[in-house]
Amino acid sequence: MGSSVRGSARRRATGAGLAALLLAGGAVGCQKGAADKSPAMTPAAAVAKAAKNSEGITSLRYKMAGKVPGEGRVSGEAAMSMKPLAMSMKMTAQDQATKGPVEIRLVDKAMYIGGNAQMAKEMDGKSWIKFDLSALGAGKELNADQLGAGQAEKNPASESTFLTGSKDVKKVGTETVDGVKTTHYRGTVTVDALKASLKGGNKTVREQREKSLEQYKKMGIDSMTMDMWVDGDDHTKQFRMRGEADKGPLDMTITFLDINQPVKVTAPPAKETADLAEMLKGAQS
Repeated sequence: MGSSVRGSARRRATGAGLAALLLAGGAVGCQKGAADKSPAMTPAAAVAKAAKNSEGITSLRYKMAGKVPGEGRVSGEAAMSMKPLAMSMKMTAQDQATKGPVEIRLVDKAMYIGGNAQMAKEMDGKSWIKFDLSALGAGKELNADQLGAGQAEKNPASESTFLTGSKDVKKVGTETVDGVKTTHYRGTVTVDALKASLKGGNKTVREQREKSLEQYKKMGIDSMTMDMWVDGDDHTKQFRMRGEADKGPLDMTITFLDINQPVKVTAPPAKETADLAEMLKGAQS
């Protein structure tokens, strides 16, 4: 998935375009520690601790699977760094006509979508479309919303923290996820209550969470059931979000494969890329 760009702070990132890029989100941890919590730690306290640990994540790699409203079944895998923003994601929409996976890359303030033979047939051999926002006059900062691919700005590490807004968190049991022993928690959250609870604390983290919540609100999702699997090092190993949207059910599971490891993202070869800015200039002239 990958290519190079290291991150150290946190920012929104994630991606998915075309078919459904919901990606998704949670705070990660693939360390193989014991999953048992101290008897004194309540389910709410364990969830809060894992959420707090997510704030220090600088890069991550994860896989996703589930249903996206209006798109149906999707699956994929991604790697991202938080700053500079860089991400590579391959996603397959099983219920869509598109053949094969769609790949999205964010690198050097540009988004690239494509990478498959079907697109090459429709674009004179070019298999990638480049969205360079600075060339399109959209400013210096990458804003995926202006490309119609706002899911690319979602940060899974941030979204996994939403269970902290639940008033009925409970321990479900202990389970092994991707070879890691975890404790499984579950609770229900409402988008409005979550948004109201995001006050104070780190401004960047708060803005990330507020933006994600706003996107779910636009989908018509008012409440969600959330599951969270926390490893022995108090990191989220996996989380699941379920809710009813205007265009159908949301049911997405995100599993974190590793965190804070080098992530490389490179732009596709220029000879295989069609630049949207140049295409628009040609159309205008």
